[in-house]
Amino acid sequence: MTSAATEPAAQATDSINWSLRLWGMLITLCIVLFLDGLDVSMIGVALPSIGAELDLSTSTLQWLISGYVLGYGGLLLLGGRTADLLGRRKVFLIALAVFAIASLAGGLVTSGPLLILTRFIKGLAAAFTAPTGLSIITTNFAEGPARNKALSIYTVFGAGGYSCGLLFGGLMTGIGWRWTFLLPVPIALAALVAAYVLVPKDEAADEGGHDILGALLSTAGMLLLVYTVVTAPEVGWASVRTIGSFVAVVVLFVGFVEVEKRVAYPLVRLGILKKSSLVRASLAIIAVAGSYFSWQFIVTLYMQDSLGWSPLKLAMALLPVGLLVVGSAFFSDKLVDRFGTGPIIAVTMVVMAIGYLLFLRLDTAPSYWTMLLPAVLLIGIGWVGFPAINIQATNGIEDDEQGLAAGVLQTSMQVGAAIVLAVTTAIISSGAHTDTSPSAVLAAYRPGLEFAAGVTIIGALVALLAFVPTRRKRATAPEPELELVG
Repeated sequence: MTSAATEPAAQATDSINWSLRLWGMLITLCIVLFLDGLDVSMIGVALPSIGAELDLSTSTLQWLISGYVLGYGGLLLLGGRTADLLGRRKVFLIALAVFAIASLAGGLVTSGPLLILTRFIKGLAAAFTAPTGLSIITTNFAEGPARNKALSIYTVFGAGGYSCGLLFGGLMTGIGWRWTFLLPVPIALAALVAAYVLVPKDEAADEGGHDILGALLSTAGMLLLVYTVVTAPEVGWASVRTIGSFVAVVVLFVGFVEVEKRVAYPLVRLGILKKSSLVRASLAIIAVAGSYFSWQFIVTLYMQDSLGWSPLKLAMALLPVGLLVVGSAFFSDKLVDRFGTGPIIAVTMVVMAIGYLLFLRLDTAPSYWTMLLPAVLLIGIGWVGFPAINIQATNGIEDDEQGLAAGVLQTSMQVGAAIVLAVTTAIISSGAHTDTSPSAVLAAYRPGLEFAAGVTIIGALVALLAFVPTRRKRATAPEPELELVG
């Protein structure tokens, strides 16, 4: 029997009759992505308990979320390209080990700043595991039905982590907030052992040098962009600090582009950004994630603080989103094979937008069965298109750039979602006043809900535009079907 450490990637052909070892590798990668998603949303439920025990202010508590986003969104692009250059298996194992250690430290520390530091380190580790895991799959499963099935299962786990975070957060907080940090530790360690055995060895890219300056500029630009966005609501969007930071971000990215044009071995081949399918997928993932995180943020605050719902009650109310995501694992790849990625993305985003519009009927005494549940189900359908977005982003990309494409997509998701959430926070903060009655709070939150719906509507329109015939298309022969629907 071939050693797991040296099993060739070519094993995964178009056949979907995969070996147990291949299934084991896929499930291991799925579990790690689930932990990444879970960590983004689970901590929100525990914030009040953490603040009470460690005596942290509201502004300090936000950094438990923002710190993770800083590490995750700021280093994703570097993480994906590092996997291509240094070897995917090596990078994945190291990053997963760091994630487990940071999780353990987070559950043991008694200092607010140290807790925030562990969150940043966990985000940094996730910035390497997420795109590396995706590139391991795309280089071990041949493009077509086999890859579509693998990516559908993989991304369903990721979406499930995001959507189930409230449920797990509610359960763990009931035991003690430290368990929201400790829960991932044994799971990550078990996944580390499994990945060491099951993920095949791969060779580092045979290149004569690395783009150190480009890596520094892109990482600094991403970190400063995310930092500026998450702090702008507090210091003011029109403040000198915010404007100066945005100017610095532009300077860093302009410098990055100039370096990539001239360096012999660029971190990012700029030509990959001209691939329309990757651009459309990136815009779609920003709309889906940004609108959902903003909506979940508002719902969590309103239902718990104003209507007095417990974290567990809220988690159970939103559970249908997670159930829809998990259930889609059984058919999402078949939908992609049948219809292509484009139609699935467009339809699910339109349905998600309708769900947000229905949710605008929210009042101070909402009926779960007639008001909340229909909207929650429609919003959940938006996540059913999540696998199609990932498949669209990586279709047609060469193996040596799969990590780069995955990094671009995940960076779009994290940085884009952070920007949308920051704008949402600024909108609802501007409408806040001294009246804390449920009706007054809802009136302040409603513009934020409308903004989240608007983001999804724009994303749906962008997805639908892919099907509008252009003058060039009418003047030339029809393109192959996969190009039309992708």
